[in-house]
Amino acid sequence: MEDITDPSFRYMCKKFGADLMYTEFISSDGLIRDGRKSVQKLDIYEYERPMGIQLYGHVTESMVEAAVMAERSNPELIDINYGCPVRKISNRGAGSGMFRNIPLMVEMTEEIVKTTQLPVTVKTRLGWDESSKPIVEVAERLQDKGIKAITIHGRTRAQMYKGSADWRLIGEVKNNPRMKIPVIGNGDVDSPEVAGEMFDRYGVDGIMIGRATVGRPWIFREIRHFLDTGEKLPPLSLFEKSRIAKEHFLKSIERKGERVGILQMRRHFVAYFKGLVNFKETRLRLLTSLDQEEIISIIDMIPERYMETKSVY
Repeated sequence: MEDITDPSFRYMCKKFGADLMYTEFISSDGLIRDGRKSVQKLDIYEYERPMGIQLYGHVTESMVEAAVMAERSNPELIDINYGCPVRKISNRGAGSGMFRNIPLMVEMTEEIVKTTQLPVTVKTRLGWDESSKPIVEVAERLQDKGIKAITIHGRTRAQMYKGSADWRLIGEVKNNPRMKIPVIGNGDVDSPEVAGEMFDRYGVDGIMIGRATVGRPWIFREIRHFLDTGEKLPPLSLFEKSRIAKEHFLKSIERKGERVGILQMRRHFVAYFKGLVNFKETRLRLLTSLDQEEIISIIDMIPERYMETKSVY
């Protein structure tokens, strides 16, 4: 969720009921070299808590040093990312590339746990590819090194985000008698019904939602309502979606300044208004304007102009 789960987006997710959130993942090398972008990602606002700072890297010493620096921002936990499948990261041995060197993964985890006073959690995948899915054993070994929870994305690194997430192995980890820590499932949870099914069928302690939140931060409220009542909330009107998009936009400007705030909102605008019929011209204006007031006026006119069309999710 690089360049997506920034403070402005986290603000919206928290507003709609996200229980626990994480920073964008932070390069350990960038952090210890005082890279501006990496250091900025350590910023935590009180309204976001509880918050985890998410780190990735392929060198134990750098990861340990980065964990020490992250601890100074006073998050509720440190999260180690062993799940990112992006080639430039995994081919260096970081993210899901750690599945090619599980002893290093275990060693790195142990050293970070020993170094920080904060709880340490891990985000990972099933394995490297179809022929190598050692997550049941890996989860046990990481638990033995002291992590407090594990989140598992139900795909291998080779799958990237293609195909369907396989929750059966997530369930196997959860139902392993040796596992005592919370097991959080991740992958393809895009509706209240799917969330409920994952809890019921696999017994996970929690679910993590990633891509389905983009353009739909209210999904947390929808899921919570469904889990509590068994009923679905009515879909939001286009007016409500536009109001939420504008609030997100203004928060982005507040946090990043006008130019950067506008640029980083563009992918969110596409998602907020996905599926509107004959929206091409308006979308182009949203994605090319660099003027705050013009963008606000475009958002404000969308409900009236497109009120008779249908949104598709």
